[in-house]
Amino acid sequence: MAERQYDWGAIAKNPKFVELHRKKTTFLVGWWVFSTVFYFLLPIGAAYAPGLFKIKILGRINFGYLFALSQFFVSWGIAMYYAHVANKDFDRLTRELVDELK
Repeated sequence: MAERQYDWGAIAKNPKFVELHRKKTTFLVGWWVFSTVFYFLLPIGAAYAPGLFKIKILGRINFGYLFALSQFFVSWGIAMYYAHVANKDFDRLTRELVDELK
């Protein structure tokens, strides 16, 4: 079976590939910035606003514990949202591009 040769330069200039790349880059950079800021709020907040992080919320559970725990849920939420967007948009654009290249 002969290996198929692709013109990667032409693929990179294809409007469908350009749209796919732009959408993925916008999505990923936006959520990367959000998650980085959210992550660093924990150590920065604990260092510069310890009073806020010591506020009791429920029994011995304070704001700091809840904020730290929220990072797991935010990460899972972002992952689930990425899977949703990938299935809805990125996969469709990829399929259209592959169909056009066949």
